[in-house]
Amino acid sequence: MREVPTTEFTRNFGRYREIVQREPVAVMSHGRATGYFVSALEYEDLQRYKNLAQKSFATKNLQREEVDAIASGRMSSEHDHLNDLMDAK
Repeated sequence: MREVPTTEFTRNFGRYREIVQREPVAVMSHGRATGYFVSALEYEDLQRYKNLAQKSFATKNLQREEVDAIASGRMSSEHDHLNDLMDAK
């Protein structure tokens, strides 16, 4: 990731608008990042990830049927050694 001082970023915004299509740019002030300039695609990805994280839930809120469905789940046969670990009690 490229780091650039705030004044440089401001003076050459057009240049960094092109660079950000290849890599994020950290905008620095007094030796620390005060913001990040990212491409529209990267920003959209970030928003998607944030929305997915908001859809998480506490397992204590699961219904009994959901717990049973998860417990009875199995991986493909190539992972039988892991299934065996789950079956060991």
